[in-house]
Amino acid sequence: MITRLQERYRNTIVQEMMKQFNFKSRMQAPKIEKIVINMGVGKANEDIKHLEDAMKDLATITGQKPVITRAKKAVANFKIRKGMPIGCKVTLRKAHMYEFLDRLINVALPRIKDFRGVSGSSFDQHGNYTLGIAEQSIFPEIDIDKIKRVQGMDVIIVIEADNVEQAKELLRHFGMPFRS
Repeated sequence: MITRLQERYRNTIVQEMMKQFNFKSRMQAPKIEKIVINMGVGKANEDIKHLEDAMKDLATITGQKPVITRAKKAVANFKIRKGMPIGCKVTLRKAHMYEFLDRLINVALPRIKDFRGVSGSSFDQHGNYTLGIAEQSIFPEIDIDKIKRVQGMDVIIVIEADNVEQAKELLRHFGMPFRS
């Protein structure tokens, strides 16, 4: 199954990127490798129900079962012991990844109150983009009346590119609304 965004990438975006950066082959064009959605649930050490609710919401948003993330080491100030469940995450690839990115850009981000675009400086040195979302209710799949606790999430878009400029241009071609 080829999604709308994936088809646009193959037919249009790659050609534009090849002209813009003078690539000789389609394989040189930057591409999205995977998208990781992470929810840190700080209250999970007090009540496991918070983690279960977060996992249910993340599964509804992504259409994939989340994996529980556990603490790598003990932190006394936060009352966390090694191996305790502290959150959940989902890794999306191929068609699921493009479908989620399409919904994120065209449906979820415009639903944020007073939205003026995402930061253009959230790239790491490898060209990966990280986006923090304050609450899960911006996704239309989530029923606002059934939310027990507002939960934020991190969306990490892993991009295979030579530099940050190419990665940013790729996301711009996909329609990511960067602030001016």
